[in-house]
Amino acid sequence: MLMNQILVNLYPKIKNIMASIKNLKKDANYVLGDIIEECYTWELMNPKADTKPSEAIIDEAIETYDAFIDKIHVKGIDNKKAYFKSLNAELEETAKKLIDKVNKL
Repeated sequence: MLMNQILVNLYPKIKNIMASIKNLKKDANYVLGDIIEECYTWELMNPKADTKPSEAIIDEAIETYDAFIDKIHVKGIDNKKAYFKSLNAELEETAKKLIDKVNKL
């Protein structure tokens, strides 16, 4: 499936995120955007299939993105480097879960 190729292309990018707000925002946008795009591609390739599962994945990706952006803009963080590294790990974990869901469609 096409998602496997996306998975190969995204994970090195996710793992090499520098702890900067700009890069975290970009990578979240790219990663979650690619997952949403893959859901739409699946819907186009399977016009007779029920689209509710893919729509649920899209909604979850959008909610994840919104929550992630809110976490990036938290003020008063003591150790910013550790905080952004934990956000990076959270993005990677969430992306893996969403990709697994897309692959099960």
